[in-house]
Amino acid sequence: DALELNVSCPHVRETGSEIGQDPRILAEVVRKVKMATRKPVIVKLSPNVTNIVELAETASHAGADALTAINTVKAMAIDSETAMPILSNTVGGLSGQAIKPIALRCVYDIRERVKVPIVGCGGIASWRDAVEFLLAGASAVQIGTAIATKGPNVFRSITIGIGNYLKKKGFRSVSEIVGLSHRK
Repeated sequence: DALELNVSCPHVRETGSEIGQDPRILAEVVRKVKMATRKPVIVKLSPNVTNIVELAETASHAGADALTAINTVKAMAIDSETAMPILSNTVGGLSGQAIKPIALRCVYDIRERVKVPIVGCGGIASWRDAVEFLLAGASAVQIGTAIATKGPNVFRSITIGIGNYLKKKGFRSVSEIVGLSHRK
């Protein structure tokens, strides 16, 4: 069991990303949650910030046991017939394959400076996607949109694919490839 603090939702007013964009508030929330529970606390970070690494460091120093990178990217769509935003909230969160390059870069950058485990998230729909996140520095991955587009069997195909990749490359466990792209 663990608690994931979603301080990064781009379309919830006065909570969500408003907490995750302010280092002072983020640190305070993480510290208070850590004081209130014995469970590991994971902080889900927003890509909708100037410097995600700074916020990752803030969360880590405040006591986060792990980080999830990333939540959805703030986006919108406009109905050309009505000339109005399609979403009632005007903006929403873009997810899925479209955000994978952004998410991958965030995981990579965070791993360069922060040593707590990272859960990679954003556009993972295949075993290759998952492996890329592991190589970038994620210790685990989170899958959302692919469940809706590919069904629950996506977990099985990703797990089998990762296993086959490890075997083909001569690795015994996932931990051997975590952050491998950072080798100098």
